[in-house]
Amino acid sequence: MHSNDARILRGAAIPTGIVGLVAILAGLALAGAKGALGSAIGVAVVLVFFTLGLLVVSYVTKISQQLMMMAGLISFLIKFIAVFALIAAFKGVTAWNAHAFGWTVLALTLVWLAAETNATINAKTPYTETAPRSRDQEKSGG
Repeated sequence: MHSNDARILRGAAIPTGIVGLVAILAGLALAGAKGALGSAIGVAVVLVFFTLGLLVVSYVTKISQQLMMMAGLISFLIKFIAVFALIAAFKGVTAWNAHAFGWTVLALTLVWLAAETNATINAKTPYTETAPRSRDQEKSGG
């Protein structure tokens, strides 16, 4: 993983984890143990899905920078389908509070996206590759 990608991952995962702890406490306060469990599962889903998505895009970028946008869009589509599959699979489960799970996933998705955007902007990663200057260009100043 490139150092900028690691910085972006930390910049997104840490705030999301902190807000996730707040969501677990809110789930506990509002819906008891089932609410805390639902929020904890929501935190795990968001952290795992978004971390895997960032790792996949980082890996694809090493192979071909032209494929970065496609990899990002495909990973987003896969995450979208997987979350809907999880919701459908656990529709009737009563072991945890589904509302706490849903609100936690929604809130942490927004936090992750905002924090990742902020970390990406602050990373100041160049988006163009400049050709190395030859010694003749350096001497002539051009």
